[in-house]
Amino acid sequence: LISAGIIAYAGAFTASYRIKIIESFVDMCKSAGIPHTARFSLTNILGEPVKIREWLIASLPNDSFSIENGIIVANARRWPLCIDPQGQANTWVKNMETRNGLRIIKLTDPTFLRTLENSIRIGSPVLIEDVGEMLDPALEPILQKAVFKQGGRTLIRLGDSDVDYDPNFKLYITTKMSNPHYLPEVCIKVTVINFTVTMKGLEDQLLGEVVRKERPDLEEAKDRLVVSISADKKQLQELEDKILKLLRDSTGNILDDEVLINTLNNSKHTSATITTRVREAEETERQINEAREVYRPVPIR
Repeated sequence: LISAGIIAYAGAFTASYRIKIIESFVDMCKSAGIPHTARFSLTNILGEPVKIREWLIASLPNDSFSIENGIIVANARRWPLCIDPQGQANTWVKNMETRNGLRIIKLTDPTFLRTLENSIRIGSPVLIEDVGEMLDPALEPILQKAVFKQGGRTLIRLGDSDVDYDPNFKLYITTKMSNPHYLPEVCIKVTVINFTVTMKGLEDQLLGEVVRKERPDLEEAKDRLVVSISADKKQLQELEDKILKLLRDSTGNILDDEVLINTLNNSKHTSATITTRVREAEETERQINEAREVYRPVPIR
């Protein structure tokens, strides 16, 4: 519930104000008697370690605020509009989506609608850079995701024509304005996300770079554990799906079903392996955090 509130409403605010919003959400849950996590963390609840690792490789800044922004971009229903005066979100999106055929346009380009139309048709991502406080009215159906079905086809009306809509299409919007004032009719159509660098965020980013240079062994160990845990969890999910399918299709005494018994045993062993690796990951993370704090004076200076 709190995560949904943050994704829907808190993206436009600074790190310090976002913390106050989270605290108020937690207090409201407490007063309403709703069970909740005592120490709320959007990264722990919605963050996928493997995905976050990919984002960091794609130049997403390595601080908690930027990682939360990445989670909001990935989970929001509306297309993201990033307040990005330092260009960090812009760089991250370009690195992340280039392999997917990213098209980069500006609203001042004479052919930007043609580029959008082609991208919607083939399902490639689009980055609209350097927007102002007003968005082109031609973007209205795209921002509202006004798709419709006709004759078994998924279409969207763009300008005067109906265009085939590929569900893989993604839209990113960035602005270099540091303090834009968007009207409510703009805010309800997009998810505004504040990527502005703060002193605390910059300190965390520099600290991450120092630790990566001074103690690459810990970072490499953490990366290996993240990949292995992800693979194990995927395998465990596949085993659980197989067990459910076998239980559904089983006839007679399930204790006589040798395939089902073997699958249950495999699931048990895989679960034990994951538990062991999670403990290793927690210990490695504790060592990394301790190492980070040793170098804390460096970025402050």
